[in-house]
Amino acid sequence: MNREYKTLMVTGGAGFMGSNFIRYAFRTAGFKGRILNVDKLTYAGDKENLADLASESETGRYRLLQHDICDHEAMSRIVRDERVDGIVNFAAESHVDRSIAAAQAFGATNVLGTLTLLEAARAAWGDRRDVLFHQISTDEVYGSCPEPREFAEDDRYEPSSPYAASKAAADHMVRSFGVTHGFPYAITHATNNYGPYQTPEKLIPLVLTRLYAQETIPVYGKGDNVREWLFVDDHTSAVWTVITRGKAGESYNIGSGERLTNLDLIHGLGREVAARTGRAPDFFKALMKFVVDRPGHDKRYALNAEKLRRRLGWKPAVSFDQGLKATVAWYGQNEAWMARARTRLGNWLKAEGTAWAKRRS
Repeated sequence: MNREYKTLMVTGGAGFMGSNFIRYAFRTAGFKGRILNVDKLTYAGDKENLADLASESETGRYRLLQHDICDHEAMSRIVRDERVDGIVNFAAESHVDRSIAAAQAFGATNVLGTLTLLEAARAAWGDRRDVLFHQISTDEVYGSCPEPREFAEDDRYEPSSPYAASKAAADHMVRSFGVTHGFPYAITHATNNYGPYQTPEKLIPLVLTRLYAQETIPVYGKGDNVREWLFVDDHTSAVWTVITRGKAGESYNIGSGERLTNLDLIHGLGREVAARTGRAPDFFKALMKFVVDRPGHDKRYALNAEKLRRRLGWKPAVSFDQGLKATVAWYGQNEAWMARARTRLGNWLKAEGTAWAKRRS
C-alpha cells in the first residue's frame, strides 16, 4: 500500500538521524504535508541542524516543539490537536558507554518515552488503520553476531548493553500494542549510521574531530570489533520507504553489507584527513591510544537486509568509500558546528558528572 500523511510527528528531529530524515522528507521525497519536530533539545539536539528549512517554517509546514516524549499530557495534546496521522520515533538516548554508567535515563526515554507515545497515539487514533507508528530501532538488540552469520528480522533478541536492552524493551512494547490492540506499527533495525550532523560522542565524528584537532584517539581493546556502516541518507530513504510502502505489523532490517573493524575504520578516516589537510599519510598513528575495552563490548554486528530489498525494492545508494569522503569533507567544512557540538557535549558531561565522563576524558 502507499500511505500519504498530512501531519507527521518526528520525535528527536533535531538530532543526527532525525534532522537528516526531516530534510530528506521535504527536499528529496517531496513531502507536501506538515512535519512537527518534537525534541527535548538535549546536548544531542541542535535546532540549527534544520536552519535551512526556513521556507517550510514560514509556511507552517515545519515546526519545532520542545518537549520531553515522557510528558504524557504534551504528547497526547500534540497528537490529538494537531491531527497527527504518522509518528516516526527517533527520540532516544543512544550512546552505549553512557548507558553502562547511567542506565536510568535510557530506561526513561527509550522505554517510558516510547510507551507514552504509544498511549497518546492509540487514544487519538482509536481504530484507524490509515495511520502508522514507526519505531526506529537498532541492530544492537540482536547482540553480537558470530561469523559468518547475518541477523534476520526473526532472530532472537539478546541485547548486551543497557542501551540495547532499553531499545529491545521499547520494540516489545510497540509489538505488544500491535498484538493486543491491533495498533498499526512498523519497526526498522539499522546498522551503524554515519554522516553530517552526528554528535562527537559517536565513533566516526569523535575520530574526525580529534584528527582535525590532532588530539588523542582512544581505541577500545585491540580495535578488532566489527561494525556495519550505513550512510545516513540511505537510512533515511529506507525509513521513508517503510513508512510509505511497508506493511503494518512488520519489522525490516536496514544494512549496507559494508563491514569494517574499528581499527580499519580509524585508518581510513586518518588517510582521508591526511589527504585533505596535507599532513603525512600516517600522521594519525601517533594519535591512537589503545585503552581498556568496554564492558560487554559486542564483537561483531551484521544484518541481513534482504527482506527490505526484496519486498520494497530498497537498496543503499551510497558506497562506504563515497560516504566516508563526503563525511570527512563535511566535518572539515563545518568547524563552527563541530565546535558547538563539542561544547554542548562537554557542558553536559560536566553537569552529569558520571563515571562515563571520567573514563572518556
